Amino acid sequence: MGPGLPLRTGPVLTNIRSPLPAVHRGIALHYAEHPIEVGAGFTDFQVSVERPKNLRRWFNRQVVFGVDGERPFTPLPGDQGFPMLEWGLNSCISGSCHQYLTLHAAVLERGGRALILPAPSGSGKSTLCAGLMFSGWRLLSDELTLLDPRSGEVVPLPRPVSLKNASIDLVRRFAPEAAFGPVVRESLKGSVAHLKPLADAVRRAAERALPGWVVLPRYVAGAETSLQPLPKGRALMRLIECAFNFNVHGRQGFELLADVIERSDCYEFTYSHLKEAAETFSRLAGRDRVAA
Repeated sequence: MGPGLPLRTGPVLTNIRSPLPAVHRGIALHYAEHPIEVGAGFTDFQVSVERPKNLRRWFNRQVVFGVDGERPFTPLPGDQGFPMLEWGLNSCISGSCHQYLTLHAAVLERGGRALILPAPSGSGKSTLCAGLMFSGWRLLSDELTLLDPRSGEVVPLPRPVSLKNASIDLVRRFAPEAAFGPVVRESLKGSVAHLKPLADAVRRAAERALPGWVVLPRYVAGAETSLQPLPKGRALMRLIECAFNFNVHGRQGFELLADVIERSDCYEFTYSHLKEAAETFSRLAGRDRVAA
């Protein structure tokens, strides 16, 4: 517990305190390459993951997430400490970092261009993100796309990729070299496991990218791989729908998202096989380089 661990993830500095060994192990695995900024002074968030200070500390053991002295979430079962840390950090960033316009979208980079994958939970977004991460694309973020209103650039936030249920084994088979944490079962999202970001993504966390593609992914078991053009008006509406803080940015936010769409080629993508998906996106990136 002590003074905590000041962990740098992209533009965010978070001080983390926890007495739980599972949280220690999760941080040691997934954040091994991330900078630790001891003595930095100011941090964006002070968070903790610990046992409740009541009888449930000993019976029906649970974990609670704290941020800046508050406990905003319902306690979870005691083996869910690291997933709770990850979900809590997502909430902190999406709810407070209003210097960015924040989208619920995975985002990766190739050739200096960002591929934005806006989609709701259960769409196969994180599965596709993990597959592309092991297919020559640089991970910028699995859950939160941070857009700088001043430059229009995507700001990297490389953190663990959260996979659920059948996606865990699907990615294990596709990328045997992937470093997974333990599978936590019977969470609110079913079985959950986190995938360590590649070291190159962490080392290049200061390298931003301009939007290049906006693709709406959808996993459908047994479906043929299909990449179809998406009208830009529909793509813009999807970005607005998945923006956590669109109301905070007002007209500037609308103009920013309109600029993202103007810069980007827009598609709908349906898939059931990760290998075919990765090949499709490699061809897309290669075709655009030739065209440029």
